[in-house]
Amino acid sequence: MEEIIMNLIVFSGEARSYAMEAMEIAKEGKIEDAKKLIEKSKETLGSAHATQTKLIQGEAAGNKTEVSLLLVHAQDHLMTSIVVKDLAEEIIALHERLNKVEGKNA
Repeated sequence: MEEIIMNLIVFSGEARSYAMEAMEIAKEGKIEDAKKLIEKSKETLGSAHATQTKLIQGEAAGNKTEVSLLLVHAQDHLMTSIVVKDLAEEIIALHERLNKVEGKNA
């Protein structure tokens, strides 16, 4: 169980880092690079989600999951990372639009 929980935390943290980096480079006008980082974030979130799905499927099959503070922490990491990725996509789109309005190459 600890390995599953740590995978959730690691994958979620990595996904959040990609999204944060994407926002930073979007500010510099590197929109295409930012979009590539968002894709990496999505892929990594996919790995975290697959790990979460295994837990859910196990419980649905009758294998009760003991809820620990560490599991709650891992779930919090996952949900936060999803929100950061979603907001990063919006911020990148805004930077892209701003660059076009200002006549900057994206």
